[in-house]
Amino acid sequence: MGSTKHRTCSVLVVVLSLIFSCLGVAKAEQSQINIGNGRRAANNSCNLYEGSWVWDDSYPPYDFSKCPFLPKDFDCLGHGRPDRNYLKYRWQPNNCNLPRFDGVDFLNRLRGKTIMFVGDSISYEHGQSFICHLLAAVPSLQIIADKPNTVIFKDYEITVILSFTEYLVDIENEQVGRVLKLDSIKNGQIWKDMDILVFNTWLWWPVSGERQPWDYIQDGDQLVKDMDRMEALRKGLTTWAKWVNSDVDPSKTKVYFRGITPVHYVGAEWGDPTTTGCSKETEPVKGSTYPGGLPRQQVVAEEVLKTITTPVTLLDVTTLSQLRKDAHPGAYVGGSAEPDCTHWCIPGLIETWNILLYATLL
Repeated sequence: MGSTKHRTCSVLVVVLSLIFSCLGVAKAEQSQINIGNGRRAANNSCNLYEGSWVWDDSYPPYDFSKCPFLPKDFDCLGHGRPDRNYLKYRWQPNNCNLPRFDGVDFLNRLRGKTIMFVGDSISYEHGQSFICHLLAAVPSLQIIADKPNTVIFKDYEITVILSFTEYLVDIENEQVGRVLKLDSIKNGQIWKDMDILVFNTWLWWPVSGERQPWDYIQDGDQLVKDMDRMEALRKGLTTWAKWVNSDVDPSKTKVYFRGITPVHYVGAEWGDPTTTGCSKETEPVKGSTYPGGLPRQQVVAEEVLKTITTPVTLLDVTTLSQLRKDAHPGAYVGGSAEPDCTHWCIPGLIETWNILLYATLL
């Protein structure tokens, strides 16, 4: 009798453990839903951002050379890059395939909508690449350059706006000078009218010296000459997150945050301590992991994203971009005397970001 009772209790403990374990998993998945929904393929079978770069002789699938919006400074072939290898790599998720980019289908899905890319110069590149990608896929498109940084695809009534807002929060001219306000977002009045918003930030947060576009930081009631830049990023992103929660109508507006994109100046980060810079790199890092690990700023961004209750899709391009040490302009850049291992050749890596953006809409 005692033995039977003991077995019954043991079975009950196991069952209860399984139930609480499942509830814990469900809770964990729910906590990730706002930043995780962009990580899954349409059939939810795999993480689109876990994979590797594979050589594909059919690449590049489109000719960008005739695109009037091709950013000339980052047209690496136009600036004399001798190899085309960086155009030949395709992103391959581990357990599924990315959908083939279908320009007509993408345009139909966006019909009548306004999409805005908000962020720094890499956000600007992303928007320019997006426009060129659609034009290359459907060359017959009728377009109007309506205003500076605004393009209208007339046949589909789609408007694409590129907004250079490097910190997302405000910089204002005041009596003391230029003030970076960590708790102010006046542009939000414009953003909330968009149908699709693609945000990013970070590139300008660590900038100092003559290139720094502010003189003081306002943190609440305090005006300081400087502060820890990672903490400033966290506070600025937290202000943005509060704006998303309070001002975005998810029935009208779809919000993306594009992950932090890496730089490649220190070879030790990709396992080659003898290399400085990216100018001689002609192939990606092999495999699915980056030796240097995730940049701290991406960790901060994801921590802030988890506080948002309004649906936000993380376009999680950080690791797959870290693997592409070969895809920067390097020495083949316009408008700079120094090799550029921060921005990206166009065409090149960013077209994969747009394929992933397309995949999240399917």
